[in-house]
This record gives sequence, structure tokens and C-alpha cells, in this order.
Amino acid sequence: MSLISLTSSKSNNNSKLFFSKYELNLILSCYSFGVVRGNWKDYSINSNDNEAKFCFYKHTFASPEYSLIKYKKNKKNKFCYKISFGEKVNKDMENIDKIITFIKRKNMKIVK
Repeated sequence: MSLISLTSSKSNNNSKLFFSKYELNLILSCYSFGVVRGNWKDYSINSNDNEAKFCFYKHTFASPEYSLIKYKKNKKNKFCYKISFGEKVNKDMENIDKIITFIKRKNMKIVK
């Protein structure tokens, strides 16, 4: 019988970029705002070494209506955010609060 090593050969360096708890709280509250209004039905979260992406979907089988992307600026630990809607990409912003405000403003409907 051979011995099994319990140690992992992988390093414990987690290099994926994720949204922080504060950022996720803002994004999910914005998403729930859109769900209540009937604008969105689904979402997805993707992350890799260079960026984290939260996508808002109007229908489950559609392409994302909005994509909020967090990425590292240069090699410093400074993060930037950008939003894309459809094929258009909005300007980069360093503050997630401005992007969330922008998304909420776009999804407001005036009811008479």
C-alpha cells in the first residue's frame, strides 16, 4: 500500500480578482432594484486573474444588458471599474458608487 501525501503542490496564492463584500452588497442591491421593477431576470458573476465581471440579464437566454467589470489598473493594487451595455463601453471610473448610480438612473421609469 502506498502512502498518500496530504500536502498540496499548489501554492496558496489566490490570484483571482473578486468583488469585495461592500461592492457585492452595492451590486446586488442594484440588481434587486431592477428585479422588482421587472427589468432583470438573471445575473452571472465571472472572475479571472485580470478582472471580475457581474452581468445583468433581461432574459435567461439573452446576452447581458449590462456588464459591470472590475479590473486592476496597471500593476498597482489600484482598481478601476467600467460598465458596458450591449456593445457600448462606458468610460472607466474609479468609484463603484458612480456606476451603481448610473445603472439605477438608467432603469428608472416614470409612471403617470
